[in-house]
Amino acid sequence: MHPHPEANGARGKGGELADRYTSVRRFTEDLAAPLQPEDCVVQSMPDVSPTKWHLAHVSWFFERFVLSKHLPGYQPYNEAYDHLFNSYYHTAGTMHARPRRGLLSRPLLADIIDYRHAVDDGIGRLLATNDSEEIAFLVELGLHHEQQHQELLLTDIKHVLAQNPMDSPYCANLPTPPTGDSTPLSFIKYEGGLQRIGANAGEPFCFDNETPRHRVLLEPFELGSRLITNGEYREFMLEGGYDDCALWLSDGWAKVLGGELARPFYWSDDLESEFTLAGRRDIDPNAPINHLSYYEADAFARWAGARLPTEAEWELAATAEPVDGNFVEAGYLEPCAAPAGKSIAQLYGDVWEWTSSAYSPYPGFKPLAGSLGEYNGKFMVSQHVVRGGASVSSADHLRATYRSFFYPDARWQYLGFRLARSA
Repeated sequence: MHPHPEANGARGKGGELADRYTSVRRFTEDLAAPLQPEDCVVQSMPDVSPTKWHLAHVSWFFERFVLSKHLPGYQPYNEAYDHLFNSYYHTAGTMHARPRRGLLSRPLLADIIDYRHAVDDGIGRLLATNDSEEIAFLVELGLHHEQQHQELLLTDIKHVLAQNPMDSPYCANLPTPPTGDSTPLSFIKYEGGLQRIGANAGEPFCFDNETPRHRVLLEPFELGSRLITNGEYREFMLEGGYDDCALWLSDGWAKVLGGELARPFYWSDDLESEFTLAGRRDIDPNAPINHLSYYEADAFARWAGARLPTEAEWELAATAEPVDGNFVEAGYLEPCAAPAGKSIAQLYGDVWEWTSSAYSPYPGFKPLAGSLGEYNGKFMVSQHVVRGGASVSSADHLRATYRSFFYPDARWQYLGFRLARSA
């Protein structure tokens, strides 16, 4: 599982929150429904967690931080689960080694589903009797945490299935994304100046790493009107992009020389097809490039005479746009070609967008107290911020201030980019 930020703020309580809880939890099981039990235990690399572990961990979160502390008389479902399904919360206790999650053939998948339902029963009883702001905060936090794991469930099972030479799909009847026309790339100018980015504590919902809202000084800049496409990236490759050391950061070039970077993740050797959650498909030249490392995105930008945007530049542009795009609700589960008729497109959905910004604390950042603060401050090093969400993200989980983050060599996640230029 990728380290993820925990939250600040809460939204709603009482019956509305109970309905949202039921909806989010049911959707997780809906996402797992196309899989067989054998699929759900496989761990294809240390960064990937088995589906069964995701299903259990998000339930552990509610049990450990909500039920065990706030439901009178609550007894843990199984004492062993507190160790097995802890992730990185060292202040909460010990944990099973992350690279060995795929060795947990027991408890069975059926046991985990029973565990989920027992936790759901407990949360239902708690919400029926306690509508405090603290409970609302913790439950809302847990729901956004679960939405992050819904996305991870899909990206991780994609990696698992891609290791199988049968090219078996996650779901054979996923709709084919519309191909669309080739939308010309243009650049939108922004004046910059003294701007404010980030979220205010107490807004409807935000993670603590989005706070505090603060001032940044931006020079005038231009932002690409859409994401870079498969066709454009293939042109970069055919023109020797992976052979020109002058285009690459040193760490990236070392990976090229070592054979770790030769083509986009999941692309075939002939650059004509790619593995998707629907199985192997022909590459759509108009769809956004996906599953790229930071090094590859940066090299392309340099080849194109541009650069990657900073996260502040991206946020300034995104704040003026509605959260609208190709999300998990559309059902494609893969990026789609840019829609026509928009001055700037695809700021949300399709693929997470690499920025040139290091993942670091905002001025005055304060993590949440206790165990819930563990996920942010201690990970603010050696990673880059990505923005905007993906086609496997939930629409109501995203906003302009949302900051996610990955190591620069990550590729199994839905990662692409748009270009920026100094004006």
